[in-house]
Amino acid sequence: IMPSISYNKARSIVAANINPITRVETVAIDEASGRVLAETVIAGLNVPTFDRAAMDGYAVKAADTLDSTRQSPKILKLVGELHAGDAPKTAVKSGECLQVATGAVMPRGADAVVMIEDTKAGNGLVKVFKLVITGTNISQQGEDIKEGETILRTGTILNAGKIGVLASQGLTKVGVYAKPKVAILSSGDEVSVPGKKLRPGNIYDVNSYTIASVVSGNGGIPLISGIVRDNLEDIKTRIGEALKSDLVVISGGSSVGKKDLLVDVLHNWGEVLFHGIKVKPGAPTLFALVQGKPLFGMPGPPTSCLIQSLLFLGPAVRKMARLPPQSARTAVVKLERRVSGLAGRRQFLPVIISGNEAVPVFKKSGTITSVAGTDGYIEIPEDVAMLEKGETVIVTLF
Repeated sequence: IMPSISYNKARSIVAANINPITRVETVAIDEASGRVLAETVIAGLNVPTFDRAAMDGYAVKAADTLDSTRQSPKILKLVGELHAGDAPKTAVKSGECLQVATGAVMPRGADAVVMIEDTKAGNGLVKVFKLVITGTNISQQGEDIKEGETILRTGTILNAGKIGVLASQGLTKVGVYAKPKVAILSSGDEVSVPGKKLRPGNIYDVNSYTIASVVSGNGGIPLISGIVRDNLEDIKTRIGEALKSDLVVISGGSSVGKKDLLVDVLHNWGEVLFHGIKVKPGAPTLFALVQGKPLFGMPGPPTSCLIQSLLFLGPAVRKMARLPPQSARTAVVKLERRVSGLAGRRQFLPVIISGNEAVPVFKKSGTITSVAGTDGYIEIPEDVAMLEKGETVIVTLF
């Protein structure tokens, strides 16, 4: 039997043995949101690819508008119009102007755009009431992105704006890091798959589905792999299959013998790095390396399993997925009643926030409703004997 270790020691052991995924896959850019870029993207095009009008108005030679005012407008000859997407065929000469729409290619000879609000057109002439200088209301070629510049770097998390940058270059696909695949097993002869009729003495598998939610919420692909029965042969077979994934999570197994069998198998195949953490709930949590793959053994009781998955599995999956650590959302409130600490053990106590108070609601580690109906948990360190009613506490929100 391995000695229990502190919560902080357990976290450091997990962090030291979880490595980011190196596999790369190509995905369509419309499926790339939230994915982590696995290549550096160099611009192959200027954006815009041409000088274009930034406003609806008239393309002019800026020199022709000098001294234009409301009282004394300059009058220019209208020689045509250009819409976005049109190829300009007419050049603008001195004393002339060309009507342009936002996004239209700037015609040759013109070096500014007068906004339509600053003009009045009629009888083939345009009165210009305001002077413009060279470059006014024009988006210059390469003003946004210059050909040859680095526009996105490896490790960037793609979002709507960054995917827009990829589209601006005419790209339809992009290389991203693969999502970690997490095999999820639930153990115990008494565990049954939801959807099947329960036999006497059986319970439905809760943990595989709460674990899967933690995995998918942290950038991984959950692979619910069924129930492991309480015998050596099935344990070996099912773990062997699960090791095709990047990470394995096994929850439960109520019998003492089953725990011994699992630990024996893991010791023979790899290294059990810890088995037992000084926490409540979730003291029996296990972490091992088996054939180079990380494996978590989560407690069977649903509340213990879920809280330990949030504390350990979520951050591990994020690191594998190359996502930054998730910053916890918290609320600062008063404690509704006195609660006791646990000497030498760190406690994660589920609470409901009612008004400005945290109400402890922990029932037993075997009750899924201990967390299902709660808002979050308060953390009581190992060296705190008591938290008094009315004391300020920080609630980490689920």
